[in-house]
Amino acid sequence: MAVALDSDVIVGFLDEGDALHAAADMAIRDLAAKERIVASVITYAEVLTGARIGHHAVKDVAGFFANLISRLAPVDVEIADRASELRAKTRALRMPDALIVATAELDPEVNLLLTGDGDIATLRGLRCDVQLLSASG
Repeated sequence: MAVALDSDVIVGFLDEGDALHAAADMAIRDLAAKERIVASVITYAEVLTGARIGHHAVKDVAGFFANLISRLAPVDVEIADRASELRAKTRALRMPDALIVATAELDPEVNLLLTGDGDIATLRGLRCDVQLLSASG
């Protein structure tokens, strides 16, 4: 099985000043030792955008994805359709987040989505588990 990472977890891992840094660092190091780690191409785009506007080094983002992510999962029509259902049902959920959730949910290998987003953590009826990572551990 595999674990999918939301963007905020990766940002937390990369940015020592981020509130999620300690929890993300511990979780990702633990997961990397025993699970395959998957990320949506939407996650990749979000984290890389942050790097390109100066939040972290582009080389650090590239190294993270090259060394720790087993597979980048693409967005297809089925994922876009499911994301639109999630977004319509939960208006507080932003479309990029809906796409990340739908990617994790529809990937047959993924059994867990790790996020730091409380809106994602409140979603019910998904085909994968969601674990909320918090600054307090």
